Amino acid sequence: MLLYSLSILLGLVVLVWSADRFISGAAALADNLGVSPMLIGLTVVGFGTSAPEVLVSVMAAVNGNPGLAIGNAVGSNIANIGLILGVTALVIPLSVHSSVLKREYPILLGVTVICILLMLDGELGLLDGGILLVLLVGVFGWMIYTAKTGEADPIAGEYDAEIPHDVPTRKALMLLTGGLVLLLISSRVLVWGATNVAVELGVSDVVIGLTIVAIGTSLPELAASITSAMKGEDDIAIGNVIGSNLYNMLAVLSIPGLVAPGAFSPFVLTRDLPVMFGLTLFLFLMGYGFGKPGRINRIEGLGLLLCFIGYQSWLFYSVVLPL
Repeated sequence: MLLYSLSILLGLVVLVWSADRFISGAAALADNLGVSPMLIGLTVVGFGTSAPEVLVSVMAAVNGNPGLAIGNAVGSNIANIGLILGVTALVIPLSVHSSVLKREYPILLGVTVICILLMLDGELGLLDGGILLVLLVGVFGWMIYTAKTGEADPIAGEYDAEIPHDVPTRKALMLLTGGLVLLLISSRVLVWGATNVAVELGVSDVVIGLTIVAIGTSLPELAASITSAMKGEDDIAIGNVIGSNLYNMLAVLSIPGLVAPGAFSPFVLTRDLPVMFGLTLFLFLMGYGFGKPGRINRIEGLGLLLCFIGYQSWLFYSVVLPL
């Protein structure tokens, strides 16, 4: 048990560290190739922040643990809104000025509804995975179009300030390659430790994915959002979460459907998906603004954080404690 726990800890630490190097290398390389900051922010950085979840999902599905992949995707979305935005808004209240983000809110809500509808039959199959993958391509194309037509948006300047502009191409390639290799290794170590801990505790791999793995793979977004908010880059702080959640549902959740299709725990439908939808709806209502700048104040941030704590406590008392 000690070895498995150390594997999880080591895997998470290296996963978070290598994801940061991977994103920096990819963003610097794209910048050197003349890609606009807006496009880099919406695609390269957005997808990069979900790289840990993607690779963990791939490793879990390949190793015959699709429940871990599903738990990771759903749990990460819950952590992104409840934990990350909750803590960030408690530190510094967030305001939304970007018209791009206002267009992403309903897309995120719509994608969430589609994912839930696809999973209502209690299975995540090949067709479901294929639909999510097609939607991912569509959202990715929309982001490329938006980046080309939204250079005057306030978030474009925030992305430009965050992207490393002075990294030589050779160094960028080293960061990108090295980060990817370490991501692969650390995700494999993490999945091995997490699945064995689930066996030792006698709980489902879904629960491990919803708790330890989901929170751990969301740590990069927590650090990035708090740092952005402290710099006055509120749009990026929220945009990181929206982008990550979109990629989690479309890229991460499609993997178990395509690689290891089959039924999943019924508790995902009755417990986890409703919480994810509720938090996503709250984010939409608070952040969209409806004719005025959206805002997440400290009280709302506290509410999000309490929802996350309540959800994790629910998991603990209903699944772990009776054992």
